[in-house]
Amino acid sequence: MEQENVQVTTQSALVVPKYVVITPVRDEGEFISLLIAPMLKQTILPVEWIIVDDGSTDGTAAIVKQHTEGTEWIRVIQRKNRGFRQAGAGVVEAFYDGYETISRVDWDFVVKLDGDLTFAEDYFENCFDHFRQNPRLGIGGGTLYNLDNDEARIEENPLFHVRGATKIYRRACWEAIGGLLKIPGWDTIDEVKAHMLGWTTQSFPDVRSQHHRLVGEAYGAWQDSVKCGRGSYIVGYHPLYMLAKCVKRLLTRPVLVGSAGMLWGFVSGYFRRIPQVNDPGLIGYIRSQQLARLLGRETIWR
Repeated sequence: MEQENVQVTTQSALVVPKYVVITPVRDEGEFISLLIAPMLKQTILPVEWIIVDDGSTDGTAAIVKQHTEGTEWIRVIQRKNRGFRQAGAGVVEAFYDGYETISRVDWDFVVKLDGDLTFAEDYFENCFDHFRQNPRLGIGGGTLYNLDNDEARIEENPLFHVRGATKIYRRACWEAIGGLLKIPGWDTIDEVKAHMLGWTTQSFPDVRSQHHRLVGEAYGAWQDSVKCGRGSYIVGYHPLYMLAKCVKRLLTRPVLVGSAGMLWGFVSGYFRRIPQVNDPGLIGYIRSQQLARLLGRETIWR
């Protein structure tokens, strides 16, 4: 598929970027105040911060209101409790409940931000420096770290991949990719499509954020691995690439469980005839990139 022309935001428009933050949360009462504190002190404040309470039962919304009362640029939206935490589609649905209420029409960036993060007061200023330096950068975000016995450990991922917990979308890129899909794997398919259309995406190694909950901790090791495999099936990963990925992960903690869960999540998608992304061109691009990676060529997965 031919690459579309990339529209870039002018340099002058990024002097003081206007950005909107949307934070879907469910039962984040333990951590949400740790996010609110640095957000209130950002060197570049968002024009709007919409916190979507996705049916919390631990008083998350009350904690948010307690810490943000009188702050006009912060709003809380409450959704009905579905009775369980839903990854993938549920998170994106909650995000869009917030997105549809954006009142500012002049934003330059939209941010999907989780409720269990902590970062420096210049976090967004430093992120926007990267966007300012690279007009083709469509999606970016800080690198996530976890504390393991008081030692900060990076959450490893390909450089092109920005973790779903902290994703910043340049408006022109957001509009080009058509926003987010309400599916597992939404936080990879957006980046792949951006690359297909001529944008770049990147996590910023010099901009750090602490992730207070380990990835998948809310679901358990097995369910999280199955979710990962199912998402890879839905977005159209090549079976050979997926097999290589599972083999590579065999000895990664949790040993065997993560690999087996991913493989089952992927293969069972075929057995159950679960619909995949309805975009043959995008799936073709993904698979061509993955086959090239298996052959040792340079790709976005390099």
